[in-house]
Amino acid sequence: MRQIRWPGESTEQRRARALRERVDDLRTARQRIIAAADAERRRIERDLHDGAQQRLVSVALTLGIAESRVGSDPAAAGALIAQAREELQAALKELRELARGIHPAVLADRGLGPALEALAARCPVPVEITGLPTATTLPPAVEAAAYFVTAEALTNVAKYAQATAAFVHLTIEGDRLRLQVADDGVGGADARLGTGLRGLCDRAEALDGHAEITSPPGGGTTVTVELPLEGA
Repeated sequence: MRQIRWPGESTEQRRARALRERVDDLRTARQRIIAAADAERRRIERDLHDGAQQRLVSVALTLGIAESRVGSDPAAAGALIAQAREELQAALKELRELARGIHPAVLADRGLGPALEALAARCPVPVEITGLPTATTLPPAVEAAAYFVTAEALTNVAKYAQATAAFVHLTIEGDRLRLQVADDGVGGADARLGTGLRGLCDRAEALDGHAEITSPPGGGTTVTVELPLEGA
């Protein structure tokens, strides 16, 4: 971004003003991240209460009834146990889906490359991934940011882009990771009009990184994020 120099403003004053603006931007981004995290915690609590928790309560009640009928009606008890098993499997599935949204196990266990490949496999639009780091170990905060930025960008591709293909490219340039997610869709994306793209930018800025969204109407969308590797 080109700095504006006010009339009569010295170089040192301009630098000080730019630093204050940068601090203000970071503070605003982090406030939005905190608000988003609070909203996400409330969603998780609601999903647990309405989903897996209710299923587990039902399993406990069903098993209690089955226990009371084991002696008098073994066939009915067996049917109730089978029903409880089905409810338990459904609860486990819901918990796995919920945990995947918080922090995917594949990212923690196998790293960024396999995690991004898993995202690509789930995307309804064909996704090509290039430039995955092989020998370099990335800081966990950078890996998490790159993963969730890609996840959000590919979600937008699937929902809005009307694209036939998407591309994810990573490069390490000096002490920074550069991530690009692009599609060949309709374009016209605007971070000011939705929380998804704005949250993507906030996540990058919270790590003292930078995000840029290029989305001319009819020209597809490219999300470019740079994240510092030092201090993350």
